[in-house]
Amino acid sequence: MHARQAMMTSEVFGDNLKKVMPAICPDGSDSGMFDNCLELLVLSGRSLPHAVMMMIPEPWQNHESMSPEKKAFYEYHRCLMEPWDGPASISFTDGIRIGAVLDRNGLRPSRYYQTKDGLVIMASEAGVLEIPAEQIEYKGRLQPGRMLLVDTELAGGGGRGD
Repeated sequence: MHARQAMMTSEVFGDNLKKVMPAICPDGSDSGMFDNCLELLVLSGRSLPHAVMMMIPEPWQNHESMSPEKKAFYEYHRCLMEPWDGPASISFTDGIRIGAVLDRNGLRPSRYYQTKDGLVIMASEAGVLEIPAEQIEYKGRLQPGRMLLVDTELAGGGGRGD
């Protein structure tokens, strides 16, 4: 990001773009730098899931069953920024949507349950909360570069997020 910020332009920020530089706080932690970049992408007009997919893309280049549209998304965005490689399991929210994504190498565990009453629980290991088996609708784990996304505004809920 530091190398690319000299080339940055923005219709959204206009001349005020200079005020947000450096885009990444050089003294910050890895997590803080990730947050800086994510915030910049979202404030410049991208949705939160879009920005996260830019930062942590799926391993798409040799993915035979991925749609051409999705491959085109990743191919276009690789021209804008390099992937933020892990190892990392990242959770994020904008207060309405709550999500998690696993780095492309898949080196961190992230398991989740969806209960029949609509509760979603994600943690690094299965069984962090005792949930009776009869209440579990679905069990899953994040796949490398894939996203779990829960939209709390959707009425009725349901469905798998990844």
